[in-house]
Amino acid sequence: MAISNYIPPKFPHEWLPEKVELKTWEQIEPWYRQLLAMPIASASDLERWLVAAGELNSAVGQEGVERYVAMTCQTDDPEREAAYLSFIRDIEPQLKPLQNEVRNRYLDSPFRMQLDANRYAVFNRALENRRALYREANIPRETRLAELDQQYQKTMGAMTVSFQGQERTLAQMAPFLEETDRSVRQTAWELAASRRLQDKDALDDLFDQMMALRIEVAREAGFTSYVDFAFRQRERFDYGIDDALKFHSAVEHVVVPLARKIQQEHTAALGVPALRPWDTAVDPLGRPPLKPFVDVSRLAEGAETIFREVDPELGAQFAFLRSQGLLDLANRKGKAPGGYQTTFEDDRLPFIFMNAVGLDGDVRTLLHEGGHAFHTLACRGEPLAAYRESPLEFCEVASMTMELFGARNLHPFYDQAEADRSNRKLLEGIVLILPWIATVDAFQHWIYTHPGHTRDDRRTAWRSLIDRFGGIVDWSGYEEARDHSWHRQLHIFLYPFYYIEYGIAQLGALQLWRRGLTDRAGAVADYRRALSLGGSRPLPELFGAAGTRFGFDEELIAPLMTAIGQELERLAP
Repeated sequence: MAISNYIPPKFPHEWLPEKVELKTWEQIEPWYRQLLAMPIASASDLERWLVAAGELNSAVGQEGVERYVAMTCQTDDPEREAAYLSFIRDIEPQLKPLQNEVRNRYLDSPFRMQLDANRYAVFNRALENRRALYREANIPRETRLAELDQQYQKTMGAMTVSFQGQERTLAQMAPFLEETDRSVRQTAWELAASRRLQDKDALDDLFDQMMALRIEVAREAGFTSYVDFAFRQRERFDYGIDDALKFHSAVEHVVVPLARKIQQEHTAALGVPALRPWDTAVDPLGRPPLKPFVDVSRLAEGAETIFREVDPELGAQFAFLRSQGLLDLANRKGKAPGGYQTTFEDDRLPFIFMNAVGLDGDVRTLLHEGGHAFHTLACRGEPLAAYRESPLEFCEVASMTMELFGARNLHPFYDQAEADRSNRKLLEGIVLILPWIATVDAFQHWIYTHPGHTRDDRRTAWRSLIDRFGGIVDWSGYEEARDHSWHRQLHIFLYPFYYIEYGIAQLGALQLWRRGLTDRAGAVADYRRALSLGGSRPLPELFGAAGTRFGFDEELIAPLMTAIGQELERLAP
C-alpha cells in the first residue's frame, strides 16, 4: 500500500493562510488581535473559532519547535542558539498574555455550555486550571527559567574527554562501559565521572537559580508549596501527592528486592568481590558487547523492519518519517544530550532526536521514540489541537510499550541468542529503572518540601534515597561522584516532577506486554486504539482503552514483577 494511504498530506488551514510568516512578534501579534476580534454568535461559531485558535497556536508553536530542534542538533552554533533564545526572550513573553486572552475568551463565552459536555470535558478542565494558575508577573521568571534550561543543555553538551587518543563526548564513552576488559571500563567510567565533576559547582549554581525561581512562580500563583503547584501545573487531575508516595512505597517493597537479586546474580557471574559503578553495563558472562549496528542508516532500516512486523501500517509510517528527514539519530560533538520526540504542530508530524553510538540501548531508544511518533500520527486527524496531545503518563505508555513489542522482533540486528540476551537486558533494565524513577521523584519531593536546604543537605538526602531504593553497587572511593550523580538526570533540571510519569506508564506498558505474550494481535489493536484517542479522555479511561489499569499499588505491581521474573528465567543463557 502506498505511503500516502498511511500519512495524509498536510492538513489545510481553515482560517490561517497556508504560507503565513510568523518569525517575529510584529508578524505574530496581528493574527492574535484578529482572532480575538472574530465575532462569535453561536455554539457552532465558537467551535470554528477554536479551530482557528488551534491553527494559530500550532503555527506559532511550530516556529518555536523548529528553533529548538535546530539548537539541540548543534548547541555550539551561535546562530541557532541566538534564534532559539530570541524566541524564548522576545516572542514567548509577549505571546503568553495574548494566549491567556484567547483562553479567557473561550472560558467566558456564553456559548461554551452549549457545546457537547462529554466531548469538551477534558479540554475545559485543563483550560480552567491554566487560567487559575496564570500570572502575568511570572512571565519574566519563566523566560529566565527557559534561558537556564538552555544553559544546562549547553553545559552538558560541551562535555568531552580524551580517551584512547581521541576526543569523545560522554555519550561516546558509554560503549566502553560494556567492554569485557574491566580496566578499560574503569578508566572510561572514571574519565566521564571526573569530567562531570568539573562542572559540579556550575550545575549546582544553575539548579539553585532554577529552584528559587520555581518557588517564586508557585508563590505568585498563590501556593505555599511548590509541590502542590507542580502537581496542578502538570495537570495531575487523576492522582495526587499521596499516590506518588504510594508508588515510592510499592517500588521499595516489591521491585527493589528483585532489582537487588538481579545485581547479586551479576556480581556472582562476573566473579568480582563487589559490584562497582563500572560493572553495571557489562555482560555478566563476559560476552562482548552487543553490536547491533555501526552506521545509523542501518539502525533506521532495522527499526523499520521491526515496526512492520509489529504492525504493517506502523512500518509504513516510520518509512515516511525517514523519507521526510524527520530523524536525527547520530551522536556528534555539540549535540544536546539524550533523546526526544517532538511534534511540528502545524504539520502534525513528529521529529525524532537521539544520540546513537552503536549500542543495544540505541535500538531500544529508537523503538521508544518511534512509539511517541506513532502516537502523534494516530491522533493527527483530531480537529481540536489540544486533543492531539496526551497526558505525559499515557504518552510514555505509547513509547514503552513499543520497546516491549519490538523486542520480540530483533532479528534485523541479532541472531536468536543475541536477541534473547537483548530482551533479558531490557526486562532487567525495567526492574532496575523503576527504583531509579522512585529515587528521582522522591528526591524532588524532598527538595521542594525543604526550600531552605543547603547543598550539603541535598547531598545527604540524595544518599539516603540511594540507600533506600538503590542496588548493591559499591561506591567506595567515588562518593563524590555518587553524591552528584543526580546532575545527569536532565529532568530534575529541565522538567521538575516530570519523571514519575515514566513509572506510571511502565506499569501500563508491562500490562500490555504481559497480554501480548499470549495475544499479540489483541494487545497491538488495543494499543493503537488507545493512541488514537489522543488527549480527549481522562487518564483512567485512556489506560482502560488499552485494556490496562491505571494504578500505583503493590497489588498491580507485584504480578508484573512475577511475570518479568518468569520471563527472565526463560531467557536465561
